[in-house]
Amino acid sequence: MAKSTVSLLLLLVVVHGVFVPASAQLCSLLGPSAFPVLSAERDINIGAIFSIHRSALLKMHPFTSKPEPISCVRLNLREFKFAQTFIFAIEEINNSTQLLPGISLGYKIYDACNSIALAIHSGMALMNGYEKILSDISCSRSPAVQAIVGESTSSPTIALASVVGPFNIPVISHFATCACLSNRKRYPSFFRTIPSDYYQSKALAQLVKYFGWTWVGTVRSRSDYGNNGIAAFEEAAKQEGICIEYSEAVLRTDPQEQFLKTLEVIKKGTARVVLAFISFGDFAPLVKVIAEQNITGLQWVGSESWITSRNLAETKEYSFLSGAVGFAVVNAKLPGLREFLVNVNPNQELKNELLKEFWETAFQCSFRTSGSGTCTGSEKLAELQNEYTDVSELRIEHKAYTAVYAVAHTLHNVLKDFKSSTNNSKGELPTSKKVLQYMRDVSFTMKTGENIFFDASGDPVARYDLVNWQPAEDGSLQFKHVGVYDSSLPSQQRLQVNQEHILWAGKSGQAVAGSAV
Repeated sequence: MAKSTVSLLLLLVVVHGVFVPASAQLCSLLGPSAFPVLSAERDINIGAIFSIHRSALLKMHPFTSKPEPISCVRLNLREFKFAQTFIFAIEEINNSTQLLPGISLGYKIYDACNSIALAIHSGMALMNGYEKILSDISCSRSPAVQAIVGESTSSPTIALASVVGPFNIPVISHFATCACLSNRKRYPSFFRTIPSDYYQSKALAQLVKYFGWTWVGTVRSRSDYGNNGIAAFEEAAKQEGICIEYSEAVLRTDPQEQFLKTLEVIKKGTARVVLAFISFGDFAPLVKVIAEQNITGLQWVGSESWITSRNLAETKEYSFLSGAVGFAVVNAKLPGLREFLVNVNPNQELKNELLKEFWETAFQCSFRTSGSGTCTGSEKLAELQNEYTDVSELRIEHKAYTAVYAVAHTLHNVLKDFKSSTNNSKGELPTSKKVLQYMRDVSFTMKTGENIFFDASGDPVARYDLVNWQPAEDGSLQFKHVGVYDSSLPSQQRLQVNQEHILWAGKSGQAVAGSAV
């Protein structure tokens, strides 16, 4: 709260004949406090926002009574895995004697439920804490967390970074790729460990040109991610001499008619190559419609959001995606992560409803019924084979893991200098502005040997794996590594392709024709 606002409030109180001391309570929260779904408060706390549920239930408010809390539905195992990877990284750092020695990191994880409004609400809660009463010193103290990791998609992250930015609290995303977030004037405190789509769009244009596809169609998410990604691709494609026959946009909440309309455009088009710069959530309903209409023979080129989706690849009805190519975030191994993941259990926190819901989703059982189908809590996660327990593809999980380490190394550096210059005790923390300053200059090496740092826009070096979808023995599709893209190399060396290892659409050894007819 600005000093002028505080002075005005005090003046109003005095005018009404009542004197209130400077430390008195000035205002109270109208709505309920927002609490994290997973938390452990320690010496220094880091915030995180994931969309652990796929959507928030929309309610029409009559404005005649106090609105009920927003309900979220359909737990997302992938996002829950991001959250657990975040906790894994924090616990690993706490067990380290080299990084933040003598300091214990805590965490507060919020669920945005794929909602921009909830992402903003969560960000505000992470800045302010849980207090229902604010005093005149509430806005002058350190924020409740020193940094925020999240969100997983671009639109909520744009909203979050816009709200948090003026308060100089670092926001570092593991999966928000929109090139628009590189705008330092609009998002001064934003960083990310995943490359900007500016590089992916250019890489996709180079890839399409490399295979001689000069006539393509495009499908995108009707969101910040898809709109900005395709805009950048179109600009790069024009420079490469590539023509775009059509550009369609869909969103997961669209009615069935919209997906059918998009499919009709694809069917009538003469381009046999379709670039899908689309999020997994928006692509899934479109793919379902394509399967129902039995549309085959298209060469799909995908963006990183869906190109390594096991949900799609392991669905045998989607075999028409065989031959798809696209860029994926570089894969990595995280030793010890699977053991940590399978040790999660609702008995760890008996009152935590999220852990119970995760268990019910994973084992398709219920704690609220008796007899057949009842959850006991003694089921073994290690015996499950699903998106949560699979650690063969840790591309985005590794980015969440790296984000935590970026915050930890920043805090390590700032606390080291802060203590030596001020001789302060452990309980006194540097300002968020100081943490942000150190985040801009942080540089460290991960266990994999990868050097992590941020450029002037808060972006990392852009490195991608080129993957190709090929049939597996069980009839599903598997991802084959067939090339790389590295933005740190000279322009002519950035794209490297092992073309002899690629299998194209229709199980062909040759690329489909991509020229105009």
